[in-house]
Order: sequence, then C-alpha cells, then structure tokens
Amino acid sequence: MTSKIKVDNINIVSDDSNIIKKCRTTTTIGSGASNPIVVDGSTVTLGRCGGTVALASGATQTGFGRTGTVDWQTTVKTANFTAVSGEGYFVNTTSGAITVTLPASPSAGAIVSVADYAGTAGTNNITIARNSSKIEGGTTDAIILTKRQAVTFVYADATQGWVPVNSNDETSIPSEFAVASGGTVTTSGDYKIHTFTGPGTFTVCSAGSLAANNVVSYMVVAGGGAGGGNHGGGGGAGGFREYRSPVSGCYSVSPLNGNPGGTAVTVAGQAYPITIGGGGAQVSGCNTGTSGSNSVFSTITSAGGGGGAGQGSPATNGGSGGGGTYTGACGSAPHAGGGTGNTPPTTPAQGTNGGTGHPQSSPYGGAGGGGATAVGNPYSSSSGAGGAGATTSINASPVTRAGGGGSAATSYGASSGAGGAGGGGAGSTGPGNFTDGTTNTGGGGGGGYNSGPKEGGAGGSGIIIIRYKYQ
Repeated sequence: MTSKIKVDNINIVSDDSNIIKKCRTTTTIGSGASNPIVVDGSTVTLGRCGGTVALASGATQTGFGRTGTVDWQTTVKTANFTAVSGEGYFVNTTSGAITVTLPASPSAGAIVSVADYAGTAGTNNITIARNSSKIEGGTTDAIILTKRQAVTFVYADATQGWVPVNSNDETSIPSEFAVASGGTVTTSGDYKIHTFTGPGTFTVCSAGSLAANNVVSYMVVAGGGAGGGNHGGGGGAGGFREYRSPVSGCYSVSPLNGNPGGTAVTVAGQAYPITIGGGGAQVSGCNTGTSGSNSVFSTITSAGGGGGAGQGSPATNGGSGGGGTYTGACGSAPHAGGGTGNTPPTTPAQGTNGGTGHPQSSPYGGAGGGGATAVGNPYSSSSGAGGAGATTSINASPVTRAGGGGSAATSYGASSGAGGAGGGGAGSTGPGNFTDGTTNTGGGGGGGYNSGPKEGGAGGSGIIIIRYKYQ
C-alpha cells in the first residue's frame, strides 16, 4: 500500500505561521510577502492540463520572456514621450503632431506598439524617433501618417534595429520618404505640395532613406518690376525657375523646366529659409520703375524683374527686363531699348528681355516688360503688351505666372499695352489708372501715363512651391 500523509496545515516551528494552509477549495503556499518560495528541480510544472496559471493583481514576473505581445497602457498619450519595452500606447494627435522616442540601448526582443487613438495621424503625424538605433536597417525616423494606423516594433539586432512585425497598413511607415513642414501644405495623390506666399521655413523633419526621394520639385518666382513713369514702359516679370524631380509625378511643366540641364535640389534633415521677393514699388514722374526683389529657396535664387523705363530714365535688367520708352523732355539720352532678362544668367533662362520703345520722335510710345517665356512686345501704334509668363501644374492645376507689364497709352483714350499672361499689369490709359502686377505671380506693373502723377503700377510679389513624393 502507498504511504500517505494527510494534513490540513503545515506550520513553522518558531512562530507557528502557515507554510501550507488548506481552506475549503483554496490551498495557500508561503508564509508572507517578505518570504520568497524557492522550488528546486530540473523541471517544475505549475498548473495542470486545461488549467490556468495567473499572476495576482499588481504582481509582476521576470525571467519568463515575452510572447510577442505588449501591455497596452490605458492612459492616452497627448504629448511627446519615451516608450518602454513591453508596452503599447494609444497616441492622440488631435492637438498636434507627437514624437514617440523608442527605448535607448534596447536588447534583442524589445517590443513597443503604437496606435493612432483618434484617427488624426493623417493630419498630425506620429513620428517614431529611433533614438540612435536603426529602423528597418536605416537611420531615418519612421512616421505614422495614415489615420487609425497601428504598428508593433520589435528590436532584432544592431544591423536592422527596430523592425515592424505587425501593422494594419505597412506602407504608412515610409521611412524611405522625406517628411517636411512649412507653408500651406496640400496633397495630390502620393505627393505633398508646400506653397509659400510670404517668408517662412521649409523644414525637413527627416530625409528619406532612399536618396532619390529626397530630390524635390520646385518653382521659384521673384517679385516683378514696376512700370516706368510718364509714357512708361512695362515692368519686367520676376525670374521664373522650375525643376521637376524624376519622382514627383508626371504633372505638366513649363518650357523652363530645368530637368535635365538645370539645378536639382536634394534636401536633408534641416531647415531651409524661404524668401519671397516683393514687387517693385510704384514710381511717379519720369522715373524708372523699381526693380522687384529676389526669391530664394536653398541654392535657387530667382532675380527680381527689371523696372520699366520712364521718359527720363532707362529700363533696368532683371529676371525679365523692363520695357523701354521714348525719351522726351525729362531726359536727353535714348531710352528706347528694353532691359536685359535672365540677369544674372541661369540655365534654363529665368526670363526674357523687355521690348523696344518708339524711337526719339512722336508719339512717345513705350514697350512691354519681358515675361518668363516671351519678350516684351515693342511699341506698336500706341503701346506694347507685356511678354507672356510660364504655365506649370506643380500644384496640381495649371497656373500661369511671371507675365510682363504693358506700357502706357500714348494719349488719353488710346489703347495701352495689355499685361502679359501670368499676372502682368496693363499700362495706364489716363492719369492714375495704372495697373499693378498681380500678387504672388511675379507679374510686372503697367507703365504710367504722361500727365497727373504719371505713376506706373507696382510689381506683383513672388511665390515658391515645393513638391515631393511622400508615400
């Protein structure tokens, strides 16, 4: 017969506390929170087949490892934070973008999960900062930019670093694409478009791990020149420079597209100050129109448009040249010639020359300012029209910019020169009715009339648009 020991309790001799206690259906092993239990053996089995082994509420475990899961935290994150291995987080970006920093110096098997709590990651992204480790073998932070995205990262090793092992939309963690902010941001398919109509900063939060995706498309238009006073020539358009990246889609470009042959811009993780050139200020009397100001993005500078000639002063050079005019009582030197465009020179040319005014005899006619793609029209009958600008669909719809200003009419009631397509202002047909170049087109201002204040129109301000593939 097998021997048996039948007891309800086993107690310690010294203080009679329980080591094993049987109370109805529950058996308790141990003699208090401060007394560990050590089970020594080559194999220890807890529970039985079909049974459950559970940790008490508030208890923790060590040494068992993880099963590829995380403990989801019930407090929703609404600000930047550093993740802890073994935890999952609901991240709410309703109020703004949030950065989740992965654990430092992780060990193989470390695991972190992140989920978009409010479905706002498509607007305010969640950045997964690598914290000196790699992500998918690269040195670029990951970005969650699709709403309701959830992803689990496991640290594999120093070569691959953190690897996504479970994601409801794997393509939404595009570490191979650049991520940037600044200006007015719109989306067209797989492309982000940043439009700057005033000074600002194009900030590349992280460059793409695939170098080709860091070559951006751009359009940089400078401020247009003002029209000249007193039978004034039209102002020249601001310089127009464009480049379509090979990875920015097949939108239609202007004849001034610089790919191939132009200047490519490859962005890195840094801030790029944006300068938007102002249009040239209007002038009165017999003066030359004020030149426009330059627009600048990275290594790309577009030159301000040249001012149109006044009856007493010549047209000036610029992105596009100002239109010339007849020289009368205000001056004696000939000013019929237009200003020279593409000054300083770029490849492709950023603009054209201003038109030639009437020679030194009545009827004192001026010429149009140069546009991005067409020279200013010379004096004809009573005036000259501004040169045409350039049309591009970089912002997903065709828009024409950088048209030259038209020259003033030779006499009251006569026709003035029309503004060039792309924001060029028409020339004056009477005292005070000059036309400015259109804002944020780089259009040249119209030439001023020969009586009254004799003012020419101001040039239009410039614009910069940057486009790149983001997914």
